[in-house]
Amino acid sequence: MTHGVSRVPREVPRRGGLPTPGLSRLPSLTGLRFPAAFLVFVSHIGLPVPQVRLFEDDELVADLNKATEKAGSLGVAFFFVLSGFVLTWSARPTDTARAFWRRRFTKIYPNYVITWGLALLLFASAYTPARVALANLFMVHVWIPDFQYLLSVDASNWSLGCEFFFYASFPLLHRLFLRIDPARLKYWIGALMAAIILTPLFTYTVLPDAGAVELATSGSADASVKQYWFAYFLPPVRILDFALGMLVAHAVLNGRWRNIGIAWSSVLLAGSYWLAQESDMLYAQRATSIVPIALLIAAAATADVKGEFTLFRNRAMVWLGEISFAFYLLHFIVLAYGRKVLGHDLYSTPVASGLVVLLLAVSVLTSWALYALVERPITRRWGSSRRGGKAAAVVI
Repeated sequence: MTHGVSRVPREVPRRGGLPTPGLSRLPSLTGLRFPAAFLVFVSHIGLPVPQVRLFEDDELVADLNKATEKAGSLGVAFFFVLSGFVLTWSARPTDTARAFWRRRFTKIYPNYVITWGLALLLFASAYTPARVALANLFMVHVWIPDFQYLLSVDASNWSLGCEFFFYASFPLLHRLFLRIDPARLKYWIGALMAAIILTPLFTYTVLPDAGAVELATSGSADASVKQYWFAYFLPPVRILDFALGMLVAHAVLNGRWRNIGIAWSSVLLAGSYWLAQESDMLYAQRATSIVPIALLIAAAATADVKGEFTLFRNRAMVWLGEISFAFYLLHFIVLAYGRKVLGHDLYSTPVASGLVVLLLAVSVLTSWALYALVERPITRRWGSSRRGGKAAAVVI
């Protein structure tokens, strides 16, 4: 969070208000991507549903679900804020909207289509109507307040429908945010944080309550389907997270961020997860962790620019971060298909724990394959136009 006009110029090498080119890479933020994706994996391991359940101990399953059900929403919020931060940090002064959209499309959509088809082939076609599958393919399923659409095909991919909307909006938002006086960034950041934190209150107050939906995946459901959809899934609402990441990046770049460091940011994030466990569903998923998330992302970026040691910039963490997008899309497919292959048996805690480790390893290896064979080659080959995007009209 910003405080006053504290600066970092004397600590961070700068040129024209920006970090020098040699320090523009942020390996710690790449490394942080995998822990965020792993939180989503953990939340799915804890689901008490037949599609993924492995543990036979009912009491253990209930405790595991209670402990992990908020982890997925924390991971997704982290990705949304991180996405806005990184795209703003790496924005090219002479870039165009068309060039930006081309890079995002080649980075995201091939992986998305492959995992969409894989999920349908392995298990989802048995219960997914064609109209739902097509809505999912074209990333419009997230606009429909119906869990049959929202969590269709690959249950993790709803967030990509939000990211698609974020990317479409980024060139305009970037141009608008560049016009903000750096001295006033703290007010914009504070306003966005307040808007995110107040989203659940607005949702509970304004949207009709048709009765809390009883989710099979949650022991703390207290919102109607439309309330849950509006506060958690709807792209124009979730773009607040993305825009917050953009503004925090501007604050760091302009020396207008009070950095509290990775350690304290991590402590606050852990504390916010405890608070989420004690909060109503929408507050837990949207409000409790947003400030620590912003603090941690800014702290990791500042550490990289200053060349400081972090746990997240070593070779292993950066590699895991690079495959994290593929991991995010593939892990639920591995869990669901693994459960299908194993049949209906449930297992003792030691055996089930071993199977979880095995499924994690399979998820990592298949993610590496998808990254190495599809994502990286396609991004390198088609991620930029040979003409440099000169035909585009909108400069971002």
